[in-house]
Amino acid sequence: MSLTDIAIRRAKTRDKPYKLYDELGLFLVISPSGSRLWRMKFRHGGSEKKLSFGAYPHVSLRDARKMRDDARDLIADGKDPALERQREKLRAGALAENTFTSIANEYCRKRRRDGDRAWAPATAARCEYLLSLLDNSIGKMPIHEIEPIDALAAIRKIEKRGKLESARRTLQLASAVFRYAVATARLRSDPTRDLRGALMTPTVTHYGAVTDASEVGDLRRAIDGYEGQGMTKWALQLAPHVFVRPGELRHARWCGPACKRDPVSGVIGV
Repeated sequence: MSLTDIAIRRAKTRDKPYKLYDELGLFLVISPSGSRLWRMKFRHGGSEKKLSFGAYPHVSLRDARKMRDDARDLIADGKDPALERQREKLRAGALAENTFTSIANEYCRKRRRDGDRAWAPATAARCEYLLSLLDNSIGKMPIHEIEPIDALAAIRKIEKRGKLESARRTLQLASAVFRYAVATARLRSDPTRDLRGALMTPTVTHYGAVTDASEVGDLRRAIDGYEGQGMTKWALQLAPHVFVRPGELRHARWCGPACKRDPVSGVIGV
């Protein structure tokens, strides 16, 4: 005879645990302490096994029967429901550990030592700082649970502080982290892929530059006439010949005839 909620509530405790049976292997164990625990008995591979479904009334009679039926479906497919549950727990644990921050840190470590594409130390520090701005919003979330609205809200916190370029760059970096998670089989798709038009576009201010060839001579003569620090004058005189950023020029070092870019620091030897 099938169990009913009334029969379960009226069941008295005894000196030893005893069972109230439902149908198709489902039963309730009533302990001397008064706890009521759902169990299911089944056979797989010639062996008798048991599954636990939780405690009544937290798990109702209806829910316990649903769990039993799901387990029987697995058995019908030739699977062991106890083993499948264990695997599911392992998968859930692994996914819970894959937070955005942990994967972002892993991605940054990879980019620091990414062969010829490795980030320079200054670039790495800047990128890690920008990604850290997301720690308090989506940082602790499992990466597979982050929706586009979560990522957008996190980026807009940066935008609201007036840091439009930082917000834009942080979105780019977050997208790179999500794509890395996709490539390493921990995420199905990048939730930020359709957010690129959602942020305000920063106003670009270009530095002064000589764009008329006829003015280059005047610039060269002005450099030669510079009377400030000698090191600064040498840098100014060298700059038109190498066309590098000021930071690269300041950190350049002599490397002999075979000058090339350092793959780690990005500095060009001169």
